[in-house]
Amino acid sequence: MRVVEKIMATASDDATIILVTPVWNDSKRLASYGEELAQELAKRDSRVQWVIADDGSEQPGEIPRLKQQLEKYRGVYPHVSLHVASHHNGKGSVIREAWALSPEAGWLAFADADGSVNAPDMLDLIDDAVASGESTIGVRKKTETTRVEEGILRGIRHRGFLIAVHLLLGFRTEDTQCGAKVMRASDYRAVAPRLIEIGWAFDAEMLAELNDAGFTWRERPVNWVEKGQSRIRPWMDSVTMLISLLRIRRRLRQ
Repeated sequence: MRVVEKIMATASDDATIILVTPVWNDSKRLASYGEELAQELAKRDSRVQWVIADDGSEQPGEIPRLKQQLEKYRGVYPHVSLHVASHHNGKGSVIREAWALSPEAGWLAFADADGSVNAPDMLDLIDDAVASGESTIGVRKKTETTRVEEGILRGIRHRGFLIAVHLLLGFRTEDTQCGAKVMRASDYRAVAPRLIEIGWAFDAEMLAELNDAGFTWRERPVNWVEKGQSRIRPWMDSVTMLISLLRIRRRLRQ
């Protein structure tokens, strides 16, 4: 197990919660979920600072549309900002970039823009993490109170990837890729210098490094509903993710 310095957050740090929603040519997908999230944040009188993080969108008019949406959301919930990356690098890259903008924050979270995890569940996840004082990740799991709606092929890929994570990276989890995570910032910052994956493997790498450094997290079942227009390319991205896991394993052994 790698030894890292565990930085303790101060009380004032713990009061700041950063929630990042990564987008890439995603203004249309964000439109529905963004409105739902803004309303839920306002209803709860939340302490969350919500950051819409654009990963270098290239489509004409995309940034102006995001700015229009930003103003609309601010009319509902004032603590919203827009961060635009200079280049398109990948989901993991823009999340890390947006989190780094708030070096004093006590909690760092992200929620995918497709709304597969609804706004109430995302904010419940944040509340649960803060109340427990531990990093908490959402997992796709059917229970008496949660439902999962995903296609057969996606379900097979999901379970196959979890097996690969266990075999190659040496830790177990119900779900690495669910787009709803809340991290204790001091834990994340202790391993952040080692994180280099910029795409879909960001989640797996972060959890692998946390596990290797001796940090733990809680897993909470959430409602998860597969949305249309997924950006995942089933076979190509499966191969890419497997290669990423092999890279991560090699770095863990260094």
